[in-house]
Amino acid sequence: MAERVDKVAARRAELAAATLRTLAELGYARTSLREIAQNSEFSHGVLHYYFQDKVDLITHCVREYKAICVTRYDQVVATATTPAQLREGFLEKLAQTLVEEPHMHRLWYDLRNQSMFEPSFRVDVAAIDDSLERMVWRVVSRYADLVGTPPLVTPPVMYALFDGLFQQALLRQLAGDPAAAADLQAGVTAVVAQVVPADRAAVPG
Repeated sequence: MAERVDKVAARRAELAAATLRTLAELGYARTSLREIAQNSEFSHGVLHYYFQDKVDLITHCVREYKAICVTRYDQVVATATTPAQLREGFLEKLAQTLVEEPHMHRLWYDLRNQSMFEPSFRVDVAAIDDSLERMVWRVVSRYADLVGTPPLVTPPVMYALFDGLFQQALLRQLAGDPAAAADLQAGVTAVVAQVVPADRAAVPG
């Protein structure tokens, strides 16, 4: 029985990976299981066998992708021994994912927006948001440890700041703005300097 479950899970993951490109390109509203089948090697029947409907497929796809994203900066956090190393490593990977995977990030924001109207998305979106918040906090709290100053904001506030900067940069990146990544790096650097001030005198109390 366990082997059967593992095979189904593996097949669902394979199908999700194969359809992510279509989903990222067309977005939620313009994508159906039939459309995905036409743009992949899998038939509509196969997709429908492993996924109940479009909502099931899309949430699974984004969940799989975000599971990889939330570990993107773990190596940088684990190996950095100075604030500069952590900052530079984080900013490099941040710019890289913005430039190389804008359509995948667009799909995530599309799904999060749709969750305001589609209750079926809300549990998964909340779980993904929570994992992203923890990802950002791992970076910021490690940076604070290296600087020797505690963060001046809570994890939800830090995530909201980071998410806002990233979404703005994503809009510019999708519009073809060549300065989007560099400006994102500059914005994140400025925000982190404010919430984790290196000057101890700047810390209240």
